[in-house]
Amino acid sequence: MEFTLGILVDNEAGVLARVASLFSRRGYNIQSLAVGPTDDPGTSWITLRAEGEDAVRVQMQRQLGKLIEVVGVYHMAEGTSVERELALIKVRTDTGHRAEVMQIAQTFRAAVIDVSPSSVVLETTGDSGKVNALIEVMHEFGVLEVARTGAVAMLRGPGVFREDGEDGRSPPDDLAQIQAR
Repeated sequence: MEFTLGILVDNEAGVLARVASLFSRRGYNIQSLAVGPTDDPGTSWITLRAEGEDAVRVQMQRQLGKLIEVVGVYHMAEGTSVERELALIKVRTDTGHRAEVMQIAQTFRAAVIDVSPSSVVLETTGDSGKVNALIEVMHEFGVLEVARTGAVAMLRGPGVFREDGEDGRSPPDDLAQIQAR
């Protein structure tokens, strides 16, 4: 079973390596990983997707929570969060199929961001299912290359993940959370 964790960390060198090594040392594979600074320059948000049963997820949440640089670890359960992924897809096209590829791209609300005599590059965002579906349809024409960001996730509704709770809001009680500090 696949699970997604949101990890709020101090924005310091080496933190990502320590997070990733927790998984590799235990033989768990990270399916996708997206990292970026938050609105607070002192913290970064890691969205990590991995494979494992609930016991594996809980173990990893606890282990991550023990790292000094980790502010909080959150299970981004289905229904409690929104997830999106960005993908660039290079598709082989000739003059006979270019219009069809562009029409399919439009159906998926994908943007054509580059056109050459033999290919087009599409940009799409959405949940992983949408991205996978577009890639699958484009295989008919010849997918030359794919670059994906991996999922990024955020809590639905008014709850926010903050160390200091400065805005008075916090994640809902039913969100599986392990606070590190």
